[in-house]
Amino acid sequence: MWKKVAFITVGSIFLLTFVHLYFIAQLKLDYDFESFFPIGDEDLTYYQEFREKFENDNDYLLIGFQNDPGIFASSFLQKVDSFTTDLENHKSVLSLASPTRLFNPVFSPAGLFKIPVLHINEPDRYKQDSTRIYEEGKWVGSFFAEDGKALALLLKHTPMILKPEGDSLVADIEYLAGKYQLSPLFLAGKAKAQGVYIDKMKFELIVFLSISVVLVTLFLIVAYRSVWNVIVPLVVVMLSVIWILGVMGIFNKPLDVMLVLLPSIMFVVAMSDVVHILTKYIEELRAGLNRLQALRITLKEVGLATFLTSLTTAIGFLTLFTASIKPIREFGLYTAIGVFVAFLLAFSLLPAILMLIKKPPVVDNEKNRRRWLLLLMKAFNAVLNNYRTIFYVSLVIIAVALIGISRVEINTFLLEDIPEDDPLRKEFIFFDNKFGGYRPLEIAIKVKDTSRNIFDWEILEQLEKVETYLTDQYEARNIISPLQAIKSLNQAVNGGLTQYFRLPDDNNGRKKIQKNLRYLKSNNADLKLFADDYRTSRISGKIKDIGSKMSLERNTRLEAFFRSNVDSSLVQLKITGTSLLIDKNNQYLTQNMIEGLGIAFLVIAAIVALLFRSVRMIIIVLIPNVIPLIVVAAIMGYSGITLKLSTSIIFTIAFGIAVDDTIHFISKLKLELDKGKSLLYALKRTYLSTGKAIIITTIILAGGFLTLILSGFGGTYYTGLLVSLTLVLAVLADLILLPVLLIMFFKKNKG
Repeated sequence: MWKKVAFITVGSIFLLTFVHLYFIAQLKLDYDFESFFPIGDEDLTYYQEFREKFENDNDYLLIGFQNDPGIFASSFLQKVDSFTTDLENHKSVLSLASPTRLFNPVFSPAGLFKIPVLHINEPDRYKQDSTRIYEEGKWVGSFFAEDGKALALLLKHTPMILKPEGDSLVADIEYLAGKYQLSPLFLAGKAKAQGVYIDKMKFELIVFLSISVVLVTLFLIVAYRSVWNVIVPLVVVMLSVIWILGVMGIFNKPLDVMLVLLPSIMFVVAMSDVVHILTKYIEELRAGLNRLQALRITLKEVGLATFLTSLTTAIGFLTLFTASIKPIREFGLYTAIGVFVAFLLAFSLLPAILMLIKKPPVVDNEKNRRRWLLLLMKAFNAVLNNYRTIFYVSLVIIAVALIGISRVEINTFLLEDIPEDDPLRKEFIFFDNKFGGYRPLEIAIKVKDTSRNIFDWEILEQLEKVETYLTDQYEARNIISPLQAIKSLNQAVNGGLTQYFRLPDDNNGRKKIQKNLRYLKSNNADLKLFADDYRTSRISGKIKDIGSKMSLERNTRLEAFFRSNVDSSLVQLKITGTSLLIDKNNQYLTQNMIEGLGIAFLVIAAIVALLFRSVRMIIIVLIPNVIPLIVVAAIMGYSGITLKLSTSIIFTIAFGIAVDDTIHFISKLKLELDKGKSLLYALKRTYLSTGKAIIITTIILAGGFLTLILSGFGGTYYTGLLVSLTLVLAVLADLILLPVLLIMFFKKNKG
């Protein structure tokens, strides 16, 4: 009877696994930069409306070439010009601004003339051209580097370009650069970054899952010294990974930079349930029970605790749903689903397999069992003999940790996940150093006075104050705006002379510009500087990637400047754009983290209250799980690891997983106390019974997460390092501090 049920269970599960494998084949990888914008934020809504009128400030690609002898060399400029000619016809290119194609418009009685900034085919004029370029200054820092050894092209590509098209564009650019022997080549922009990110994600998905399998296998061999105890857990856990990936395939959810961690995390988290079941099952077999009896007792005594640990782990991940960022929410959701998938398989497939196979050989290995009992007994006695010292040392650790927490800073960079020595990071830094930055700056302009438009002189005078501040104080470069266009127009109607690149200071000059405004308006389709009503416009620029902390501080000062120096009855200015939205995520980090941990604490408190009906016990249980979080936060503060998107999720993940050991411990303690045992005896039985499983699962979990330090993504690296550290600290707290707290504060109730 039982064997028949077991066969049906195993067969059904493996049949469903093939269904999941089909959907896994449909899985894709994706890196959507804009998915990291804060959900529900009013600035996101504003930006979405803004880009409908203008354009997405992230649909660009910066192309840089360096020539150490100097860029004003005939052979070099001819190659750049040929490169430009070939590239501007690419299907993904909407526009291409190149130093070799720049011109200054000049209006004369004979009509409009376009005077080249560089006379490419007249090398003898290069010296004169270069002198004028650097004296005039408006092209320097955007197309010509200040040191005269590099130049840049600005390519605008099709909106929201996807990886295949982006990879094709980048590959064609690299081909053309090779064709014309333009080296070194530097690229910065979404099309370049998303290709590198997704390729890294593919590689790391395979590598981390493979390493996790090898590492967990080694741990199981060392812990159980049995082939049987290695193969069975691996089968159950591997199916858990397959099932959750299949679920993602069913819902057509691609793997992003967060979810690429899911298979590795699920592999080690799912192993926890399996280890606890196997450890208890083997213990009951050693007590002389047959397989069915041992399995019944195992499911009875471990079942509730394992369900509760799965619940707390899942809730730990689900608390990430309080985050304002979609990828973090989805990571929390699918990982939580995966935890329950693992629980389902652990309590269906594993018991079925155990019923179909013979008694594991490890049952007769008394030497291994005695070794563990001796180790745990020594540890328990050490805790009893030093419980006061342990308590006071813990207080000191908490005090030192609180000082470290005060040093934690919130900060993030656009390429924070990429190491500084990575080729992609170096290419982006090139534009920071040579061309004023690659980080987009957008300021929306709205003319408030309905009788005026963006070309009204009083409006332009307001913008001049703003742009002077942007250049001198905000350190913005490559500014494009209606004011810059009017200055260029003033230069054009005055013979192209450099000194006229300014607002005219007399009525005659203003009349000349008003007469030729049609030129600007006719070119707005390419410039995208103002809306059709001429009352809504923009200031665009680039800044260095200075980090969100400094960027938000600059934005605060800029907004204060708007309030105190700009006539709000004439014009309204508002900072917007993708950079602002990424920075704003940091404003939500602390709030989201506290909300997530608060929910997790309440769930744990409810579970403890259900088991013990004691407020004192709730506090006793929470303390050993809070201390590891405090210590890790302090380590971040002392070592300068900033709190950012990737590190903010560590605490809720670690707490949800680490508290599992505590629940197994107190669940066993409750069983022993219900048998009428004294607290000290119940503690000893609990320590010896659960200690091995707690230690093994922690080693597996910490080791599995530690493999993530091999990642090329900074966020993944710190997730692996800090979660592993938290789990190790948590098991030490459970086996050292938790018994001390129970002895000192719980004995009055259960003495």
